[in-house]
Amino acid sequence: MMAPAIVIRLAGVPVGKGRPRFVRSTGRAFTPAATRSYESALRLAAQEAMGDRAPLGGALHVHVAAHFPVPASWSKKRQRAALEGELLPATKPDVDNLLKVLDALNEVVWRDDKQIVSAVIWKRYSDAPGLFIKVEPVA
Repeated sequence: MMAPAIVIRLAGVPVGKGRPRFVRSTGRAFTPAATRSYESALRLAAQEAMGDRAPLGGALHVHVAAHFPVPASWSKKRQRAALEGELLPATKPDVDNLLKVLDALNEVVWRDDKQIVSAVIWKRYSDAPGLFIKVEPVA
């Protein structure tokens, strides 16, 4: 029997993984605070979604939907077009950086993100911004 899909919802404006920063004097790299904070919130949302289930094993498919707020400065007509999907957020963060925040789900939803064999990601505008992730075992 195949395990049911895991659905994770994190409300708020989606944040992509930030570039590592370097300390010149020591040569050490560190993750920006905004990225650490977002990954921590995502990890918590994943723990709630998983309940008492163990991390998934095997090959996985991931579907990520990043919903962004419509800019308030836009005209009502443009806002309506964005909410209807006629306008899409071709802005930062890049989709690859949105996928990189999924590292926060290692040892929570799956053992390691190398188990992901396929992924679909899309960005859109919404009046309910958030990051929505669906994880399914590959049959």
